[in-house]
Amino acid sequence: MPVIRNLGRAASQLLQSSGCGCGMSLVPVRAIGVSPRQVASDASFHSVTFSESDHPRVLITGGLGQLGVGLAKLLRKRFGKNNVILSDIRKPADNVFYSGPFIFADILDYKNLREIVVNNRITWLFHYSALLSAVGEANVPLARAVNITGLHNVLDIAAEHNLRLFVPSTIGAFGPTSPRDPTPDLCIQRPRTIYGVSKVHAELMGEYYHYRYGLDFRCLRYPGIISADSQPGGGTTDYAVQIFHDAIKTGKFKCYLRPDTRLPMMYIDDCLKATLEVMEAPAETLTMRTYNISAMSFTPEELAQEVQKYVPELQMTYNVDQVRQAIADSWPMNFDDSNARRDWGWKHDYDLPELVTTMFSYLGSDSRIAQAN
Repeated sequence: MPVIRNLGRAASQLLQSSGCGCGMSLVPVRAIGVSPRQVASDASFHSVTFSESDHPRVLITGGLGQLGVGLAKLLRKRFGKNNVILSDIRKPADNVFYSGPFIFADILDYKNLREIVVNNRITWLFHYSALLSAVGEANVPLARAVNITGLHNVLDIAAEHNLRLFVPSTIGAFGPTSPRDPTPDLCIQRPRTIYGVSKVHAELMGEYYHYRYGLDFRCLRYPGIISADSQPGGGTTDYAVQIFHDAIKTGKFKCYLRPDTRLPMMYIDDCLKATLEVMEAPAETLTMRTYNISAMSFTPEELAQEVQKYVPELQMTYNVDQVRQAIADSWPMNFDDSNARRDWGWKHDYDLPELVTTMFSYLGSDSRIAQAN
């Protein structure tokens, strides 16, 4: 790229011709810094392994979402509190701020993100910044910027600094022409939401960077994730979280999906366990860069029946949101995760009965659990 070479030559001449005798430094600029667009075709990168460092130095982007805080807690127990940095563009709650290192990080600010990686000697990066399905459809330009441009920044920085990179994907990466029951790892995808399109883009770009630059890219396609620690965040599967809050508070729940809408789901502890396991898996055991993972699959009607064992008076009604219903109808009904179970020993702990019991325990409904028992 002649423009970049000319910029680099001009910068070198400027430094050499400085007659003031002072130490002159240039602020790193993306066009001049080393990135995959500029490395030789035979360049090779590798990730830091445990033989090179006692523990990874971890950065989590988008860390105040549904999964980031829980992942930080898990990783800090494993690697030490100060080795895991949580980041976001929002102000954290006090309990999050004082639980371990937290910094401001905007994934659309390449220079800032690069400085964070360099200054903190990051070796693992978990990239959770994204707009979810329903929110993304409401603001496509913002979703495109965060989910695609932000990803490009992360990929370039990860390749440049030899990071092990995890980017989550989703059931939303599939579309209406995909096989739905079950959905294998490799098949036609063709999603019809900006969220899904951006996740397919992430899967393919990560795989490309792996084969082109040797980037240690790892990705899991998450099903719907259910957690008691966070409020629903605009996803199509969020009804499976909201039903517990509403059952306890009002005894009534209005569902925006049809009662027979079957989707794969997972309790958050299983999700976080799988994420750590795939990141720790020896590279030679991975036969692919992106894996399906699953635990259970249910419909709103089946979930309500299980919830009613603890809240018998629960009144379940349906007011179908056509946008979310169309999204759900294009997604898998069941995930085939046999490759993850074979390659790196994935095994879930929570099925639907355990999930419901755990959710009520965390949400302060012990009396209901006692009655049900």
